[in-house]
Amino acid sequence: MTARVSSGKAVTVIGMGGTIAMAPSASGGIVPSLAADDLVASVPGLVDLDLRITAITLRALPSPSLGFADLVALSGRVRAELAAGADGVVITHGTDTIEETAFFLDLTVPDDAPVVLTGAMRHPEAAGADGPANLYAAIRVATSPAARGLGCLVVMSDEVHGARFVRKSHTSSTGAFVSPGFGPLGLVVEGDPRIRGAARTGLTLPADPRVADRRVAMITMALGDDGTLLRLADDAFDGLVIAGLGAGHVPAALVPLVAAHAARVPVVLSTRTGAGSVLRQTYGYAGSERDLLERGLIHSGFLDPAKARVLLQLLLATGADKPAIAAAFELFR
Repeated sequence: MTARVSSGKAVTVIGMGGTIAMAPSASGGIVPSLAADDLVASVPGLVDLDLRITAITLRALPSPSLGFADLVALSGRVRAELAAGADGVVITHGTDTIEETAFFLDLTVPDDAPVVLTGAMRHPEAAGADGPANLYAAIRVATSPAARGLGCLVVMSDEVHGARFVRKSHTSSTGAFVSPGFGPLGLVVEGDPRIRGAARTGLTLPADPRVADRRVAMITMALGDDGTLLRLADDAFDGLVIAGLGAGHVPAALVPLVAAHAARVPVVLSTRTGAGSVLRQTYGYAGSERDLLERGLIHSGFLDPAKARVLLQLLLATGADKPAIAAAFELFR
């Protein structure tokens, strides 16, 4: 439905669910309850903006329940709205997986028009609910000329984050979102986006429905890991992402097992640390980054394990071979 009518810029707000759209249930706890037009109607100040806002509810799910098929549908709807004349698109989304959805859209929506995700850490009936302020800021960013050409963005707590950098770093704080090592691309000050920008990688991939059929495991290394999960993975997956220790390391005893997987399917080496790039040539012991890369693992660059999985899954859906996969990951070094 169209929530506001004016002669100004056109913005589409697409609801996917999440805390921003939840309310207490009779059985206890909060559950998805509000449609996209409810969210738009709850934001003070929007009526004063010269905007044409269209509100669409595409999903009403907690974000842990979203899957790749939902993201394919979302990407298609975003591209359709932009093709129909929207100047920008805002997506309300649960914060648990917002960073993965943002990166998926960053890779599959090539348009220069702003695509902005936002959500809330506190539900609408909580004291200090942050959803309305986040949605207002997201809409302002989506209509800002400075946001064009930057790819998909995440706007939370008046900070503007790039999709390939942003991470959720706290379970409940309203300041949960950070971009480790890079910082936000900009801020929203008194409703005015101040964005310094960051070049896109130039990589665009199709939102192929086959992405939902590809199996990519994300396996996190830990002290004393005996490789049971790697052995159970066997031939059940089309690719693996290893969330390595430190700069991209695994226990020495697991090296033959990891190498055997890498000889069969693409295996991407990332780090579980939460910030920084996997190294390339500092350490030389068995299980170090040098050792693993020499055995055919693919360097994830600055992509964290969750985003590396999204990229690998999309690449596998296109039928990309290992050299093409490695070349795509090199864009994120």
